[in-house]
Amino acid sequence: MSPSSAAVCRSVVAPLLCCTLLAGVTACGGDDEDASATPSGTSSAERQKFAKTRFVANAGIAAGATYQWIVKPFRAGKFKSGADGRKMALVKAGLAGTLAYNRLKAATKNAQGDPTLARAVAPLTAGIDALKDLPSKLRKGESTESVVNSFDGVINSVKDAGKGAGAEVTNRVPSAAELARG
Repeated sequence: MSPSSAAVCRSVVAPLLCCTLLAGVTACGGDDEDASATPSGTSSAERQKFAKTRFVANAGIAAGATYQWIVKPFRAGKFKSGADGRKMALVKAGLAGTLAYNRLKAATKNAQGDPTLARAVAPLTAGIDALKDLPSKLRKGESTESVVNSFDGVINSVKDAGKGAGAEVTNRVPSAAELARG
């Protein structure tokens, strides 16, 4: 090929290649409406089953965190003034309280997907909302007995409501990383 024919070839191939790439990129894009569309293949029975599953998972994490880092250390006397490791136990309890509150809020939202579960959990929302400010009290070591009893009572009520609605909750202790994320 002569130098002039190579230049002609490059001047033709380069724009063709650019157009092909540009057409491929625009074909891969889509409307924003398509990206936010919900799948229509999920039946109402499947949504209810998933709602119960998510409820059980979230409530189980809340129950596990509450028992492992709030109730158990309290019963062991870790929150008493002068106890070894008191400060760390209170910090962990505060983090666990925050995690438990967040997971319980998520569990009540999950419960809305199942009518039976929603009716069972609805009376508990005020008790769950009352837990919002308690983690900071735990971290500070304020009125620990009443705070622990509040968390324990709400967790037991949620577990009972789930069991009555066919969604039995078992404790699932979260990892330290999950605890730190809250």
